[in-house]
Amino acid sequence: MDAIETTRTYVERIVTGNGRCRGMKVLLLDAFTTQIVSCVYSQSQVLSKEVYLVSRIDDLQNPNLEQPGNHSHDLHLTQQKTSHLKAVIFIRPTEINIGLLLKELTRPRFSEYHLFFSGIITSGLLRLVAENDEHELVKQVQEFYADFLPINEDLVTLNCGNTIAMTVSAGTAWARDYAHLYERNRQGLEAMLLALKRQPTMIRYQASSAFAQQIARDVHEKIVSDQIFHFRSSGRRGCLLLVLDRVDDPVTPLLSQWTYQAMVHELLGLNNNRVILRGAPNITKELEEVVLSCHQDEFFRTNRHSNFGELGEAIQKLLKDYQNQTQKHDASKLNTIEDMQQFMDKFPELRSQSHNVSKHVAIMGELARLVEICSLMDVSQFEQELACSDDHSIHYKELLDKLGSMHIKIPDKLRLGLLYALRYQHSGNINRVKMEMKRGGVPDQMVDLMDTILKYGGSETRGPGLYGVGTKDIMSKMTKSFMTSVQGVSNVYSQHVPVLIDTLQAILKGKLKQDSHPFITGRGSGDDIPSEVIVFIAGGVTYEEAAKISEFNKSNAGKMRVILGGSTIHNSTSFLEELKGLP
Repeated sequence: MDAIETTRTYVERIVTGNGRCRGMKVLLLDAFTTQIVSCVYSQSQVLSKEVYLVSRIDDLQNPNLEQPGNHSHDLHLTQQKTSHLKAVIFIRPTEINIGLLLKELTRPRFSEYHLFFSGIITSGLLRLVAENDEHELVKQVQEFYADFLPINEDLVTLNCGNTIAMTVSAGTAWARDYAHLYERNRQGLEAMLLALKRQPTMIRYQASSAFAQQIARDVHEKIVSDQIFHFRSSGRRGCLLLVLDRVDDPVTPLLSQWTYQAMVHELLGLNNNRVILRGAPNITKELEEVVLSCHQDEFFRTNRHSNFGELGEAIQKLLKDYQNQTQKHDASKLNTIEDMQQFMDKFPELRSQSHNVSKHVAIMGELARLVEICSLMDVSQFEQELACSDDHSIHYKELLDKLGSMHIKIPDKLRLGLLYALRYQHSGNINRVKMEMKRGGVPDQMVDLMDTILKYGGSETRGPGLYGVGTKDIMSKMTKSFMTSVQGVSNVYSQHVPVLIDTLQAILKGKLKQDSHPFITGRGSGDDIPSEVIVFIAGGVTYEEAAKISEFNKSNAGKMRVILGGSTIHNSTSFLEELKGLP
């Protein structure tokens, strides 16, 4: 199960018209499929497949694909410009997209149309397409189930916002307000199964979430009723679909991060593999927006889960290797024609390498600057203590010190207050903490999030696993605490283990309880340990969880492989923004 390779294979077939669209062509995409293609293909790779132009199907401003005006002269000019080209269209099968497609087919600009949908198209929409193809220019219609963004080999996202409100509304009167988001999440989860060609032998869900139960049941019904999900068994032990809800672990999205991919997302923002450095000190124009893709960047693929210290060493080595390369190909030492030819052959590679080195050095420099000015080492150490240990008197005293400090930034004071509230909901002095947060400069609207997060993910609403209750016995908790203190400071920033990993460890041992994660289908005895697990977290995942999943897959190679999917990928900012929108 490799999400990037699966999606790349789909896109490879799409840009060639599945082998049936030779010659120059135009690739028309929608907003979401544009992101899908860019995750696995660079623009130069797309253009190398005889693609003359990549455009959006809803883009009316593109001068190369100008919409015909009311005058027949305009129509004639447009048809002259594009009528010799073929169109490959890759879009989500939504009513809006089908409407745009019908306009295209009614007044065609291209000689042929090859249609690819990223999910299952309903028979009604398919009939509309057929009825409006009066010129019989549609040569093929295919469903390629790449209806998600593959970020890592074992991480995918639907890039949906506002899904925490969606999960909270499940089973209530206002659930219908989020029906479109529910459908999007259900379709995305079904596309994951179809793209990976997996029919789950077991489906389980998080008992504390009405949303997780609903989507698990609906996906099961779809699998049973539609034979497209019925894949041949390949001798694997079994595949488990596990549907979870962010509500069970509101702590992980609040923590500072120290691995490369997670740190960039937390401090700079990593959206659609792009990082905006504009406005940072000493950033050149060409580095204002850079791409961090594990598919296109070997250094990033190797080091995306490295911690901050390891990353610094890796970038130093990258810089040294580049300096050695440039010294070998010094332009002042070119004495023969052969030397010049070799230099010119190597020049594009050196230029690309130069940009890559500059990019990672610039990102590392900005991360280091933000860590220093935000006192993140100090903040993060206390965050980890709040998340991993129970010592109210010490934590309370240190929290008040941090809230009164001029060196701690307002967003970090807020996160510390929220972590305290989740840990000491019933035993802590939350009213006093609120007062100290206001005195420390935290705005009233932010302080109100203390009540919001307890209403959303407090002990009454979440499952039992957040602080070890119900999933671990006292002995295992004491062992973990002892190991943390023995290993010392090198481990102080990475003590926290997300609830997700505890859940997967329980599955691996065959000990995940039916009370906390009931079965929709599959053997209810708990004896079967699956060789593959597809996890979907409604409300969003985090890069910390993705890094831990990667570690889990490496350490359990040959026993179990996990793919993680979610509504979106949160950092603390996006998580808190969604909490603000809760009623």
